[in-house]
Amino acid sequence: MQETFFFQAMVYLAAAVIMVPIAKKIGLGSVLGYLLAGIIIGPAGLKFIGQEGTDIMHFAEFGVVIMLFVIGLELEPSRLWRLRKSILGTGGLQVGLTAVLVAGLALAFGIDWKQALALGMICSLSSTAIVLQSLNEKGLMKTPAGQSSFAVLLFQDIAVIPMLALFPLLASGEIAPATEGGHHSANVLDSLPTWLQPIITLGSVAAVVITGRYATPYLFRIIARTGMREMFTATALLLVVGIAVLMTTVGLSPALGTFLAGVVLANSEYRHELESDIDPFKGLLLGLFFIAVGASIDFDLVLANPALILGLVFGIMLAKLVVLFFLGRSFSLTRDQNAIFSFGLCQVGEFAFVLFSFSSQEGILSKEITDTMTAVVAISMALTPLVMLVNEKLMLPRLTLTADVVEDRESDLVDEQDSPVIIAGYGHFGSTIGRFLQANNIRTTVLDSNSDNIDRLRRMGYHVHYGDASRHDLLEIAGAAKAKVIVIAIGDEEKRLEMIETIKKHFPELHILVRSTNRYDAYDLMNAGILHIYRETLDTSLRVGIDAMTLLGHRAHEATRAAKMFFMHDERTLKRLSAIRNDDEYYSAVRENQQELSRLIQADRTATTLRVDEGWDEESLIADNGS
Repeated sequence: MQETFFFQAMVYLAAAVIMVPIAKKIGLGSVLGYLLAGIIIGPAGLKFIGQEGTDIMHFAEFGVVIMLFVIGLELEPSRLWRLRKSILGTGGLQVGLTAVLVAGLALAFGIDWKQALALGMICSLSSTAIVLQSLNEKGLMKTPAGQSSFAVLLFQDIAVIPMLALFPLLASGEIAPATEGGHHSANVLDSLPTWLQPIITLGSVAAVVITGRYATPYLFRIIARTGMREMFTATALLLVVGIAVLMTTVGLSPALGTFLAGVVLANSEYRHELESDIDPFKGLLLGLFFIAVGASIDFDLVLANPALILGLVFGIMLAKLVVLFFLGRSFSLTRDQNAIFSFGLCQVGEFAFVLFSFSSQEGILSKEITDTMTAVVAISMALTPLVMLVNEKLMLPRLTLTADVVEDRESDLVDEQDSPVIIAGYGHFGSTIGRFLQANNIRTTVLDSNSDNIDRLRRMGYHVHYGDASRHDLLEIAGAAKAKVIVIAIGDEEKRLEMIETIKKHFPELHILVRSTNRYDAYDLMNAGILHIYRETLDTSLRVGIDAMTLLGHRAHEATRAAKMFFMHDERTLKRLSAIRNDDEYYSAVRENQQELSRLIQADRTATTLRVDEGWDEESLIADNGS
């Protein structure tokens, strides 16, 4: 038994370690890598996993519980309150409309209305694990699409509770409950009076909130005083597991309970420690869950009925896509954000496995229907990362040249004739440059691929084009042919190089000033022929170094002069280092440069002419006189 356990653990870990880096390397993302790993080691592939994959999935669902706890830690109550309209509005309408649409389609195919309604409710749910993991991985959680997706997923998790309460009312009695090999989801409340059950349920939720708000800070303070980090990790896991057990006992969603606890602790001083301790468990368990989903796909059933299974997969995903796209437009999501939102949520989620099992036990759905739909759900989940990838690579680039941009073309060309500066990218780097130039009465044109910034920027007085700044036609519209300077402040390193190539080809007279993320990125830009490169962390880092030296007792003029010399030396050596391709040679050159820099600074510091700079060091002079 022990050998079997270790062998299974080795198989799962090896599959993840091999497949996930490969999937990431070819641009498929980690979620699809885990799913492919599950398919390869599952019954359809190497057969390292048999039917026990389903049992492992139930265990791995704990990863979803931990994930929602971590998300709750990042979501302060005030921010959750601001999302209430999206949660109730978008989420409620999505569940309701999808349930009605899928139920209607089921009725059209001759399914009994009770079974059709159950299928509609189950298929209205999406995969919290896959969607949030994919959005986090792509850095989209804080975008309007990410926030809307989160709101809908949160409502869906809440909606599971009334669904479980409603399903017994749909039992027709014509289908024998499938109790063999399963377990009934009855909880301790079933034996209590009906009037007492909601009181205990609400009391449990209140206990989670009150304990999280008032008791846990004292508990974590006591644990922190021990100085044993493993005890802090154990306490954090105990908190999550305890809440999950409590919520399951009273018939509520454990994921919802831990999410609520995370929100309560979002303002705690131990929030970051909790998140860092639990995050590795979340990642591993979620990976295990995705592997189990891939292994659970019954390919024998799919091959026996390929047209039916695939037809149901694409039919349900298309129905959900239509509803989501309609809601996205109704709630004012822009086209690109709506595409991310709609394509991301069009699958059926992991809670469907729980509800199908419950429906079978209650005699609502037959074994044939549940087996077929389980395969449909697993395939739809497995296809989601691929669908999101297709949307990202094929759909979104087309949406950047929307009708909105084309409509602006004629009027903007007139306005841009006297804009000497174009800024591509208006994040934290570009916005500082833009505000500085505007304060000096220099007109600027901003190109940005985040459509949600456009209205805000135009109200602030900027001339904005929405789209891919590396496109020749968009630069032409923005007035690049008559501008004098273009500032490339976008964050994507590959996109910067692509944009430089376009500008050098079509607008060779335009002066290019380029943001660089770090010195390695600067090497690529220098090799691309760019002269004006600005490393975004260099000046700030040197300012920190100056302040550190002054706090240690060095004169401010001495520290500033040393920083200036460091900057000049670093700029001089950057070009030489960018041409070195051999690692050993590069490391040797870096060591030599560092030694040379130290000698130069020490020689400069001992020069007698240095003392003439002390006159401007006002703070040091005041400190000396005060002492």
